Amino acid sequence: MSDAPESILSCEALRVSVPGRCLVDALQLDLRRGELVAVLGQNGSGKTLTLMTLAGLRPPDTGRLRLMGSDLQSAPRQLTARHLALLPQDVDDIFPATVMDTALIGRHPHIGRFRWESAEDYEAAREALRTVGLAALSERDILTLSGGERRRLAIAQILTQAPDVYLLDEPTNHLDPQHQLDALRVFRRAADSGSAVIASLHDVNLAVRYADRCLLLFGDGQWELGPSADILTEERLSDLFATRMEAVDWHSKKLFVASSDHPPL
Repeated sequence: MSDAPESILSCEALRVSVPGRCLVDALQLDLRRGELVAVLGQNGSGKTLTLMTLAGLRPPDTGRLRLMGSDLQSAPRQLTARHLALLPQDVDDIFPATVMDTALIGRHPHIGRFRWESAEDYEAAREALRTVGLAALSERDILTLSGGERRRLAIAQILTQAPDVYLLDEPTNHLDPQHQLDALRVFRRAADSGSAVIASLHDVNLAVRYADRCLLLFGDGQWELGPSADILTEERLSDLFATRMEAVDWHSKKLFVASSDHPPL
């Protein structure tokens, strides 16, 4: 792949659909280093399928995807995994493994065939576990972890991968309020350090606090993309979530609350 261009991950005329329904039509996205983009929409609006498509794990109906300036769909998967990581909504653990061994999986794209993990790989995993507050549990069996601890381990695994692009499907899933904020701070720092982040979120106020831009998916093919401060309005969010969303002032920002006392605008 070529040296990183200004647009690190891009798509043109991307169409994402399920049988009988277009979810996202003609999506145009240029993701740049240093930014965090939040994806917002109702359940079933296409957030997960769009992230999977951007990750190259499912083909788009139409459109073109480029990563680091090269065609994503034709690139070898191991090479792609060195530059792009996907955090799924949930993970299923079938076999026992330690927390450390699971974090080390993130290094596999960087390790050649017939090689073992190096001291540097172990240190990368230890640092990631420290970042998510799991260093003391490195020898624990993952089957003994709580849901929130397992989610933090999944975050540690992709931090160990050290990609240029993070695609996060509900990264705050299973996390309490403290760890939700911690997780978003981690990825905000990753963006500020030169990575690019796309995260689907259910909490619009986390997008207000941490996202540079927001992608709104309406579930019928329509979408809107723009700076968070401009695109997050009462009218748009009420339409997006099919319930009235009201803005309140908080520390010089606008936060949004759902008002069940009123119909959608």
